[in-house]
Amino acid sequence: MPAHAPDGDFYVSPVYLAGSTVSGDPALQPLLGQGFHLHHDELSNVYVASPEQHIRIGYLPEGEDCILWKIAVHSDPFKPPRWLATFDNNTPTELVTAFTTALAHDYAQGHETYLYGATGRNRGFQPLVDAGWRTSEGPHLSVSVAPDGLAEINHVQGALDDQAELSGYQSRWSTSGGCNGYSARWHATFSTRTPSHLIAATAAALADPTPVPRYEAEIPKRNLTAARVTPVPPPVPTPLDVRRATAARARSAGHRALVCTPAVATASSGPNSARPSHAARGRSR
Repeated sequence: MPAHAPDGDFYVSPVYLAGSTVSGDPALQPLLGQGFHLHHDELSNVYVASPEQHIRIGYLPEGEDCILWKIAVHSDPFKPPRWLATFDNNTPTELVTAFTTALAHDYAQGHETYLYGATGRNRGFQPLVDAGWRTSEGPHLSVSVAPDGLAEINHVQGALDDQAELSGYQSRWSTSGGCNGYSARWHATFSTRTPSHLIAATAAALADPTPVPRYEAEIPKRNLTAARVTPVPPPVPTPLDVRRATAARARSAGHRALVCTPAVATASSGPNSARPSHAARGRSR
């Protein structure tokens, strides 16, 4: 389980059943850390680009389709993208973050593997093969399927129309997961020239058995019966927390003692001392 404080009420595994956190921050942060520029439109769609405009990312919660993420890489910023990756609005955030982290790492190295990296299918599948997914390679379609059958990656062989790929109508690679049904199933695509090491980074996150934190409302209801869901345990108090709690209890106990301590009895106290006697009243006149 993650060592840091979790952001959620439950831990969910496998990740492909966890649902999206519907937050762009984790996946955008690796790129913003490399000096990418960020702006947004009046609809709260967010756009991030590298300083020289070779890498462009759109986080589109108010987009016209179900695509939440569009990642385009250009060899020439004034021409169509060399490759395109998309993730829909149900895709677990950790998968997008794995992809953008690998992309940001390439950019930070100062070379162009994010543009011209190898595109062979074997490297993209390798993390799933290592994790024991059922993988089959055919002349037209190669597929790797999770042990429970609820997630897979596909690679299409043969010629594809470049314009159709970059328009989102075809894709060389596709990955999906979740139980059938609205909001439970998710889908992501990668066009032909997407470097296979970036796809492998996504595949490694897809096969990672580590539980991920989610709030209850973020977990697709159709996935609950198939996923492993456990409550997030309360945080273990630090020594400073213990000292503060002990001091607070001590202050509270002292306050209660002051409030509850009776007045000190005087020598004239007794059952008849509540009001003065007739003789005393007479003497006082």
